[in-house]
Amino acid sequence: MAKTVSYRDAGVDIDEADRAVGAIRKMARATFTKGVLTEIGSFGACFALPKMRRPVLVSSVDGVGTKLKIAFATGRHDTVGEDLVNHCVNDIAVQGAKPLFFLDYLAVGKLEAGVAAQVVSGIARGCSANGCALIGGETAEMPGMYSEGEYDLAGSIVGVVEKSEILTGAKVRKGDVLLAMASAGLHTNGYSLARKLLFEVAGLKPESHVPELASVLADALLQVHRSYLKPLKSLVKIDALSAAAHITGGGVTDNLPRVLPKGLAAVIDTGSWQVPPLFEMLRRIGSVPEEDWRRTFNLGVGMIFVVPEKKADKALRTLARGTDKAWVIGEVAAQRRGKRRVEYR
Repeated sequence: MAKTVSYRDAGVDIDEADRAVGAIRKMARATFTKGVLTEIGSFGACFALPKMRRPVLVSSVDGVGTKLKIAFATGRHDTVGEDLVNHCVNDIAVQGAKPLFFLDYLAVGKLEAGVAAQVVSGIARGCSANGCALIGGETAEMPGMYSEGEYDLAGSIVGVVEKSEILTGAKVRKGDVLLAMASAGLHTNGYSLARKLLFEVAGLKPESHVPELASVLADALLQVHRSYLKPLKSLVKIDALSAAAHITGGGVTDNLPRVLPKGLAAVIDTGSWQVPPLFEMLRRIGSVPEEDWRRTFNLGVGMIFVVPEKKADKALRTLARGTDKAWVIGEVAAQRRGKRRVEYR
C-alpha cells in the first residue's frame, strides 16, 4: 500500500495559513475606507471611485529589497510593511494622486503566522496613516524557494487624480526653486552596498553600537521610509507645486531629471545641508567614488519639490507648519551643453 502524503508533508501548512489570514483580515479591515465594497477573502477586491469630473487612476508596484535582510537578522518584521506602503504612496503622490487602495504580496518558504502578522501590521499602519485601504493581497507558501526564516515582500497601490491636476513636470520653468525634505536613513534603497560595506568590509553586526550614529546599527538601518503625502498636499492646496521627485534608487542624480522638461537642469547646492553620518560612514568604509555614492544613496534627501520662485517663501512657511524639515537645495537652470541634468556645486 502506498504511503499517504499530505500537503503538510510537502512543506505547506494550511492550518498555519488560516491562522495568518485570520490575523491579517482584522488588520486589513481596520484600514477600510468608504470606497471598499468587498471583504478580505473575495476572489477580487472592489473599490468605488470617488465622484470626480475626469478621474485618472495612478498605480505603482514596488518591493522592500534587501532591507529585508536586516529584518531577518534582527527578527524585527514590523517596520518593513510600512516601508513598502510609504514608498508606493510617494511614487504616486508625486503625480498628484491620492492613494485609494493597496494590495500586498508576501512569499515565504515556510509560513509563520506570527511573522506574517508583524509584516502586515506595518502595512496596515502605513495604509491607515496615508488614508489608504488595504483591500487584499497574497500570502504564498513555497517550500524550497526561500532560505529558512526569509521571505519576499512587494505591493501595489492605486490612487486617483483629476486629469487637469496631474503633476507631469510640464509647468517647471527656469528659475524655479528646489525644496528638499529630509529622509529617514536609507529608506529602501542602497542596502546591498550598505550591507557589504558595514558587515563584510567593516565587520560590524546589526547589534553593534556605533558611536558615530549614537545608536545600534540595526536601529539606523531599519528607520522607516517616510511618506511625504501630507506636505505634498499642503503645497498643492496653496498652488505652489510645479513638480515633485521621490528620491529613491539612483539618488538625486537619476530621480530629479525625471520631472524636468527637456533643456532644463537642476543645480544642487551641496553645502545647503549636512549629509547624515550614516552616509558619510558608508562612503569612508568603502572609499566609495562620489558619483557612485550620489547615485546609490539618498544622502539625507527623501523628496524634492519644484516650486515657482515667487511662491518659494510661502511654500517654505507652509512646510514649516509640519513635522518634516524642508530647505532650499538648489534651483532649475538651463542645461549646459555637455553637462548632466543635475549639477552639484
